[in-house]
Amino acid sequence: MMGITAQDINKLRQLTGAGMMDCKKALTEAQGDIDKAIELLRKKGQKIAAARAGMDTTEGLALAEVNKTSDYGAIIALSCETDFVAKNETFRKIAQHILATALSQCPTDLEALRQLDINGLTVQEYITEIVGKMGENITLTAYETLDSEVVVSYIHTGNKLAVLVGLEGARGEQVITAGKDVAMQIAALNPIAVDKDDVAPAVVEQELSIAREQSSREAKNPAMLENIAQGRLNKFFKEYTLVNQPFVKDNSLTVAQYLAKVAPGLKVKAFKRVLVGA
Repeated sequence: MMGITAQDINKLRQLTGAGMMDCKKALTEAQGDIDKAIELLRKKGQKIAAARAGMDTTEGLALAEVNKTSDYGAIIALSCETDFVAKNETFRKIAQHILATALSQCPTDLEALRQLDINGLTVQEYITEIVGKMGENITLTAYETLDSEVVVSYIHTGNKLAVLVGLEGARGEQVITAGKDVAMQIAALNPIAVDKDDVAPAVVEQELSIAREQSSREAKNPAMLENIAQGRLNKFFKEYTLVNQPFVKDNSLTVAQYLAKVAPGLKVKAFKRVLVGA
């Protein structure tokens, strides 16, 4: 059997990112064959992944980015078991690598992203290898995309919450700045839809039913019940639909009015919000 040199171990580490002792052990078992050693490390990762598969992944990173023309963006959430791993620089680089792959190749959904090629492996195989190195369950738990005339991304402090907002009607630096403000509002207030017409009919009916029940206990005049219930429904829309919310930086304006001041005709087309552990 050939001797295992420091150069061999370093080469395997550069190829796989595995620890020095794991590389030395794999090379020894593979009798110095780099390819066999890589396969052994992959199998180790698969075994650990299988053993950790049932563990909760409530920590991790949510990252968002837009393309160079600012008309398409993507969000991913890479989840893990502990905050210790989530704050690891290697874990962050892995998440950024997956996000860059998603942004460049534009897969249609989460499963399609898992099957993309990354470093000669599928994204899912790549993640499995990382599990072997870090020793805890790691999963790709969310993937969202957005295309619009202008797309702006925002990552909240702590990197557990990411937002994309799509704007239409104008372009320019002032629109990007406005988009950042709106994205921060989405992060903070978690609206359920862009406007009241975008709220699911079942949600509207549920809220109206609750409002009618509350009104029936309060109103003296039955003829006023429906008006009071509709008033409560409008209050719900103002609180939970983005463009009707008071703008956080100037409560005298709604978000829609703020955007109109930035540029006539500027509107929100859509938004995406991803929270790790949600």
